[in-house]
Amino acid sequence: MDRYIKAPISDEDARSLRAGDYVYITGTIYTARDAAHKRMYEALEEGKELPIAMKNNIIYYMGPSPAREGRPIGSAGPTTASRMDKYTPSLLDLGLKGMIGKGKRSQAVKEAIIRNGAVYFAAVGGAGALLAQRITKSTVIAYDDLGTEAIRELEVKDFPVIVVIDSEGNNLYETAIEQYKKI
Repeated sequence: MDRYIKAPISDEDARSLRAGDYVYITGTIYTARDAAHKRMYEALEEGKELPIAMKNNIIYYMGPSPAREGRPIGSAGPTTASRMDKYTPSLLDLGLKGMIGKGKRSQAVKEAIIRNGAVYFAAVGGAGALLAQRITKSTVIAYDDLGTEAIRELEVKDFPVIVVIDSEGNNLYETAIEQYKKI
């Protein structure tokens, strides 16, 4: 089913999405990869505030290439989500509602998704140039010294993703394999 949602994502929207839904996101999302996640995790351990609020936000696991003249961002394809799995449950427990990446997630992340009514989306790997066309604004807001791994605030319009793990724990990667076996 095709769904159009606003970001930040409401609790109701997150819980209504189902594994396999095609979703188009419009609004504000954030980027963060390995190094930024490590810094946020360390900040939490030290009792410091995070540079972005987690409540109802979506983090896109992406490190862009440099922007061409007249564009807000360069190629913006997803990175492998499992590299953030060590840090993700604590961010979900703080209210993070969505993550965009590619690839499988750990059991601990799946449990945290269910516990918090969140969702894991996949963006198509290898389509970074096309995905960048859906980004209308990009602003570095934290950890500028990390270069492409800095945290960015992105404004997106109809950013295309697929629900992989929904708030009930249904996992498209698992159900698709079972459906294929029946064929």
